[in-house]
Amino acid sequence: MLAALLVDTGKAVPTDVLVDRVWGEAAARHGPDALYGYISRLRQVLARVAADITREHGGYRLTADPAAVDVHRFRDLVSRARSLADGEQAAALWAEALSLWRGKAFAEADTPWFNSQRELLDGERMAARLDLADMQLRLGQHCEILPELLALAETCPMNDRVAGQVMLALYRSGRAADALTHYRGVQGRLAKELGIDPGPALQHLHQRMLAADPTLTEPASAVPATAAVHSPVPHQLPAPPAAFTGRSRELAQLDSMLDAEAREGGTVVISAIGGPGGIGKTWLALRWAHDQQMRFPDGQLYADLRGFSPSGKPVSPAVVLRGFLETLCTDPATIPADSDAMAGLFRSLTADKHMLIVLDNARDTAQVAPLLPGSPTCTVVITSRNQLTGLATAHGAQPLTLDVLTDAEARRLLTRRLGPHRIAAEPQAAEALLKHCAGLPLAVSIVAALADTRPDFPLATLAEELHDVGTRLDALDTGDIIADLRAVFSSSYHALDPDTAQTFGLIGLAPGPDISLSAIAALTALPIPRVRALLRRLQAAHLVQEHTPGRYRMHDLIRLYATERGLSRPTAVRRAALHRLMDFYLHTARLADGLLDPHRDVLQLTTPREGVTPEGLADHGAALDWFTAEHPVLLAAVDLAISAGFDTYVWQLAWALETYFDYRGHWHDWAASQQSALETAQRLGDRLAQAGAHRSLGVLNTQMGRLDDGYTHFQRALAIYDHVGDHLGQAHTHRGLGWVCDQQGRRQDALDHNERALRLYQRVGHRTGQAMALNNAGWLHAMLGNYRQTLDYCARAVALNQEIGDQHAEAGAWDSLGFAHHHLAAYDDATDCYERALGLVRRFGDRYNETEILNHLGDTHVAAGRPDTAGPVWRKALEIADEICHPAADELQVKLTALGQGSHDDGP
Repeated sequence: MLAALLVDTGKAVPTDVLVDRVWGEAAARHGPDALYGYISRLRQVLARVAADITREHGGYRLTADPAAVDVHRFRDLVSRARSLADGEQAAALWAEALSLWRGKAFAEADTPWFNSQRELLDGERMAARLDLADMQLRLGQHCEILPELLALAETCPMNDRVAGQVMLALYRSGRAADALTHYRGVQGRLAKELGIDPGPALQHLHQRMLAADPTLTEPASAVPATAAVHSPVPHQLPAPPAAFTGRSRELAQLDSMLDAEAREGGTVVISAIGGPGGIGKTWLALRWAHDQQMRFPDGQLYADLRGFSPSGKPVSPAVVLRGFLETLCTDPATIPADSDAMAGLFRSLTADKHMLIVLDNARDTAQVAPLLPGSPTCTVVITSRNQLTGLATAHGAQPLTLDVLTDAEARRLLTRRLGPHRIAAEPQAAEALLKHCAGLPLAVSIVAALADTRPDFPLATLAEELHDVGTRLDALDTGDIIADLRAVFSSSYHALDPDTAQTFGLIGLAPGPDISLSAIAALTALPIPRVRALLRRLQAAHLVQEHTPGRYRMHDLIRLYATERGLSRPTAVRRAALHRLMDFYLHTARLADGLLDPHRDVLQLTTPREGVTPEGLADHGAALDWFTAEHPVLLAAVDLAISAGFDTYVWQLAWALETYFDYRGHWHDWAASQQSALETAQRLGDRLAQAGAHRSLGVLNTQMGRLDDGYTHFQRALAIYDHVGDHLGQAHTHRGLGWVCDQQGRRQDALDHNERALRLYQRVGHRTGQAMALNNAGWLHAMLGNYRQTLDYCARAVALNQEIGDQHAEAGAWDSLGFAHHHLAAYDDATDCYERALGLVRRFGDRYNETEILNHLGDTHVAAGRPDTAGPVWRKALEIADEICHPAADELQVKLTALGQGSHDDGP
């Protein structure tokens, strides 16, 4: 009876529930007298320990300090442990929680309720044990906990999480073979008894061990880096709508949704603003978001999901998640490739943060669901033309459907734009205009802009133009368009001069969500000053918006109308314009790629068409900025090239995008573009283009840990290069095969491939390739324990890189030399090599690799018996790591703590 009450300390338990808990199926044989007798005796005992049982509302409440009840204390300690950032403190709380256990919970009780409670608590105990083990592995205590983990694995032979912890502890204890054997045992048991494979996380860990992933040997890497402690607060909201009018009821409704959840402490607030296109969903969301942003001190995230964009496909959740994770200062190298894993990482980063997330123009529930945080401290506002019924059902989203503006609100909007005097001068014409706009905010804004651009025209003339247009813009979805938009758009369009009208139509044909000034110049074959003048006219008519300096976009519905006008142009005019635009993107992308990687082989292109001037990019930073701004446009350009039959552009654009995708970790985009490149190259019968796509897919799959797929693509590329006798292609591919073999732990095979690559590079005189192959071979010799050979190969790599001026590669070679000297106990030579590497990376601002090299340099100082020198080096590395969210931050903190020198407060 006491246990049945203690589980719900402080809560009233109804009498019938209490009887069922204590006696179960035998409850019928125990009357109220038995219950009252137990309660009476318990009251006498509890009076001595500051606890009491009171009768209320047809049941009994046991009042006591929850900290005096082991189950409540256990749960409190576990909750506190999971909320702590300090690993050692968290581990101490988990250990204290587990120390409260004394055998089985409710060991002597045998009723259905007690049995279910016992099972529940056993699960909580197991979760706490595994959480503690994860933290101990993170703290480098693998040797200490290995015996306990092995014992636990005996009792839980098919638990993936336990198996992963055992494998990691074995691997870090120098028992890699035992770790792999343990995996095979788990795999065999699962297949035999359940007919399934190990889970994705365990399979991924197994692949990393097969590939000898160096990050597995470092305790700090056991937990993925997520965000820096001092991550910048994101403020991604676009500017609030300047001409916002009305919607006071809807704003108040959004306020009340937020206030209600704040009072009740419920789940995450999700408001789904729905309505037809042009109804003002985005305006309302942004107006409210800006009004309430002070309630979200941890920042605001924004994404346009382009669910109904006529210019391309909806944005995938993976792309949005990656953007959010990078905004939250996650190291791109640690972002998982799997979408579900990215969603989990996003939920972890937003846990307990007071953040606002605005998801604009969603297509459906499936697009939105992975982007939802799990913390009730976050608020999500979604806009969509669909009702998102599934979101309301599964996630509790609260719908807010927008209707058209009231007559008074629409009149205020038009008056605000045109001024009260002009409305008062022609009240009947103003009413006619408002009638044609049918309360649609977008239509009112366009009419106002049209009137603004023609201040001498009577409003009655505009009203007559709208009245005479008989056609209507087709609805994007059934019942979605409720206003006479085509009449509005047509009236605006026909008021344009011919050059401006043609520009409007051609922009409608362009791929992507927006377009730059330079791209429009290529599309129209007009000089930039002339294009600027035409765009100013389109802006004045509210047909385009310069949402950031030099970049233009249209509302989805206007874009649809613009596309119709563009398609009405003669075929030759349309195709010539699109060829010019594709030339612009391709030639600028090749230029930008060359700035990102000056030593990459040059792609030979035909001369751009007349009227095309590629974007002028001055340096590496400008190239990276251009790729980032044009990223969604370039993806859409590849799709356009496929649909238009411009096959050569497909594989050439994919080639030009490869370095950027690699640089930023856009693995899914890289895979999609290269798969398209492969298919079009096969259609063209271009063997070299096919080989290039296979080699790129080999690099991508290897980078993502899909080693078998990577190996297959490299082998297919090599077969083509062998067939056509392309020695340079053979060399590049052998170097790629060497990388795969290295990742698979086949170090000797990897070395053989790099030696073959080196000979081929020497045969064709490709010095950049020779330098890379020399450094790769030198590193592989180090991994095989042949440190003398490493010195020879990497010294030659340094010399060659100095000749060709590749300072990035030279720095890597100096780092490899330092590693070899360190393991030969030549600590002064190692220090000199690391200092040379530091000088280079600091020259070109590579702070990521500066952190890596400082970390290695500190290791050498410690090995040389110079811990006082290592401390300042590691503190400098930690300072940079914290600033750039480097994954080695935790590792450096552990090393400094081991030295007893602290971290930030006494840094250099």
